[in-house]
Amino acid sequence: MTISAEEINKPKLMRAATYASVSVALVLILVKFFAWIATDSVSLLSTLVDSILDAGASMVNLIAVHYALQPADEDHRFGHGKAEPLAGLLQSGFIFASALFLIVETGKRFFNPQAVDNSTMGVAVMVVSIVLTVALVVFQRYVVRKTNSVAVSADSLHYTTDILVNAGVIVALVVSAMTDWLWFDPFVAGVIALYILWSVREIATDAMDLLMDHEFPDKERATIRNAVMSVEDVKGMHDLRTRSSGPQKFIQLHLVLDAQLTLHDSHAISDTVERLLRQLYPDAEILIHTDPDDIEEAIPQFVLKQ
Repeated sequence: MTISAEEINKPKLMRAATYASVSVALVLILVKFFAWIATDSVSLLSTLVDSILDAGASMVNLIAVHYALQPADEDHRFGHGKAEPLAGLLQSGFIFASALFLIVETGKRFFNPQAVDNSTMGVAVMVVSIVLTVALVVFQRYVVRKTNSVAVSADSLHYTTDILVNAGVIVALVVSAMTDWLWFDPFVAGVIALYILWSVREIATDAMDLLMDHEFPDKERATIRNAVMSVEDVKGMHDLRTRSSGPQKFIQLHLVLDAQLTLHDSHAISDTVERLLRQLYPDAEILIHTDPDDIEEAIPQFVLKQ
């Protein structure tokens, strides 16, 4: 099977996305740290903590993507793709911990409110943060479209929330500078913490689905079924099983053919079905078992979806 230039470039894109993520996180930690020292804003502290956790999560992603891209070997015949959802699950733990820390800090500041200093510097830092984060997210989404990487997708999701977080901090700094609402800064920090808790649910759910070999969505399974049944001489299909392991997809099915066909003809039809499915899923590993139509094959009870 010929490997296209696009397939060859996928590992390079995924690695580039992880390097970009770590680099942006480290730059943001540096500038936010000095801005927090200058302003003593708890909402700015919340974004600093978030960036520190981002850096940790991005480092985990870098290692996971490097491992996931390793080819299948004698001990891992299905490849190393599950390193990606493992990284996503670890990311959720990082993000959840940061949210809890922010909630504690917010509670302290509510009971001991303090004025925000040097708000202009804080706003400038947040604007820089937004510009860098938007650029990173645009690149990450491009990589996800090209590679379907779970780890890069999870990374992109929490950096997207960072854009909203940083915008919220700008509002908090401006309002705190223009009014005597000392409660507003910790209020925004608390909203940010709750938003982070909400966003972590999607990352954890996607990671668990991949680790537990969740089936493709019903719409995709229907597309597979329609493609298979469109091939001439295919009498039916059953036992469709699908799963993903990182960027790698796996499709298995039983193909029902005329019992009078020769082995050569059955093989040719099976190859036609495989080529058609590979147009839909170029990277998938496809396994097709052929059944004659004159026997009643027992279907396993655990195969609930057809």
